Amino acid sequence: MIHSLAGGKMKDLQMCDLAKVEYTVGTHQGQIGWYINNIFDLKIGDIVIVPIDHINNTTAKVLKIEHNISSQTAPISLKRAKEIIKKL
Repeated sequence: MIHSLAGGKMKDLQMCDLAKVEYTVGTHQGQIGWYINNIFDLKIGDIVIVPIDHINNTTAKVLKIEHNISSQTAPISLKRAKEIIKKL
C-alpha cells in the first residue's frame, strides 16, 4: 500500500552537498568522516577544519564531494550530520 494513501505523511526530502574527509592529525588521524558542505569553492584535496564532537575540532583533507544528495540516499543521517567549519 502506498504510504500517503494509508493516512501517513510523505517524508520531506532534505538536499545538501556532502564532503568525505580524512582526518589528518590527532587520535582520529587516518579515519574517514562525512560532513555537510556549505563552502562554495571547496575542492578535492583542500584542507578543512571539522568538528569531531561537541567540543573538539580537527583538520582534515577533502577526499570526495557529493552534490545534491537527498536525505534518503545520503551515506550518513543528515539529522545528525555536522558541517565543515572552514577551509584553510
